[in-house]
Amino acid sequence: MEKWSAPAAERNKGPILEVLTRVLPARGLALEIASGTGQHVVHFAKSLPGWTWQPSDPDPEARESIALRVAEAQLPNLSAPLDLDVCQLPWPVPTADAVVCINMIHIAPWGATRALFEGARALLQKDGVLLLYGPYRRLDHPTAPSNEQFDADLRARNPEWGLRNIEAVSEVADAAGFALTEIVDMPANNVSLVFKRT
Repeated sequence: MEKWSAPAAERNKGPILEVLTRVLPARGLALEIASGTGQHVVHFAKSLPGWTWQPSDPDPEARESIALRVAEAQLPNLSAPLDLDVCQLPWPVPTADAVVCINMIHIAPWGATRALFEGARALLQKDGVLLLYGPYRRLDHPTAPSNEQFDADLRARNPEWGLRNIEAVSEVADAAGFALTEIVDMPANNVSLVFKRT
């Protein structure tokens, strides 16, 4: 087994870290949902040593890739990956101070978005941060042509997938006890959504 690597993860890990550095307190425990290749979580753990980072993924091959990166990084604040499917509640983590979820909800059924907020609600205290990153639609903004094409490709692969409206995600968040505090425009027509537990 070799480490997985995604060029997009290499490009966006820096901009996402900038948002995390600004919105997170000095220390805590962060759970990353759907860690994929493990590139993000290793970068965050190196750069934010006050935080303990817990990667997770439901895919056993992804977890192998993450485990290889964790072993290679040798960081005291980076844990071995957990087998975690957002839709299988409760999650195998008793508590966290932040939840980070990058590029997941457009390649999962809509129910996974609801489960993400339900699971995060069980872990986070008041003002705990849930950060989402990825391509989204906005009712008051035209969607970039590249994102329209990406959305069509996703729906062709699975009709339950596709770019989500920020407004719809915010409604789910609100019902689960989260407030959308910030929308941060990111490179390549992506956004970071910063939610706080109310």
